[in-house]
Amino acid sequence: MISERAKRTIEYLSENKLPDLHKLPVSVLREGMNAQAALIEPPQGCIFEPVDAGGVPCVWVKAAETKEAYTIIYLHGGGYILGSHQTHRGLLGSLSQRSGIRVLAVDYRLAPENPYPAALEDAITVYRWLLEQKLSPAHIAIGGDSAGGGLTLATLLKLKTRGESLPAVAFCLSPWVDLECTGETIETKKEHDPLVTKELLCLFAALYAGQASMRTPFISPLYGDLTGLPPTLIVVGTAELLLSDSQRMADALKRAGVSCTLLQWDEMFHVFPLSTFLPESKKALEKLAVFLSSHLRATRVANG
Repeated sequence: MISERAKRTIEYLSENKLPDLHKLPVSVLREGMNAQAALIEPPQGCIFEPVDAGGVPCVWVKAAETKEAYTIIYLHGGGYILGSHQTHRGLLGSLSQRSGIRVLAVDYRLAPENPYPAALEDAITVYRWLLEQKLSPAHIAIGGDSAGGGLTLATLLKLKTRGESLPAVAFCLSPWVDLECTGETIETKKEHDPLVTKELLCLFAALYAGQASMRTPFISPLYGDLTGLPPTLIVVGTAELLLSDSQRMADALKRAGVSCTLLQWDEMFHVFPLSTFLPESKKALEKLAVFLSSHLRATRVANG
């Protein structure tokens, strides 16, 4: 049963949804996302420390009593066009607080200034930098939301094709994994999704992919060889355009023999855990924290 606070939030988002967002300049879209994000504060006591991770700007996010033997690499959403650690401060702080694990938020390069493969290259650079700091892959989780969820899976695929070790566990919040936008719910949920439009997705996809094919697995990981990827948790709302992306990705991972858990939240919107004040968001983050902690502990034991 959806909470009253979630109902009010969805009503507000629906009443203020702008169907022509795709017609606005990128600079205006970025300003709008920054303004909305500023309304959601991280938990008190969280520390945000900038760090240069092999040439990629990142920020350490640490709640009290974090276990520095472990690290969560976080790749923010925003369609590869918008966003930064600043737009996700509330979520990042809550994730660190609930899991007891430090988060490395990656400010990867954005399109259209830096189209594919810039974001992917930055994510890989950050992962390798962590390994250079003597952190074991068994102690690393990687995840993100929306485009960041797709980038998470693309990063794992690229690392696998290069024969490199993979993080122990992965997670995706409302991942965007098919930039061709062929999912059934792109059409069936367009009257229900209070945030995302097909037109905006198609614009962002074109700006990010540039001259590359949308079906390139490192752009749309739904079309990749997923065998050998780590255990993965996917969280999605049932009222969003990208619901099909999560469902198809979970099915594809399972067919590839990957342990995958799909959590579908009734009536919730795109990347609802960003709204950390909602009861549904708190529960989703609690489940994510348990999932990450249990897998990282298990790999630590398994690897001595």
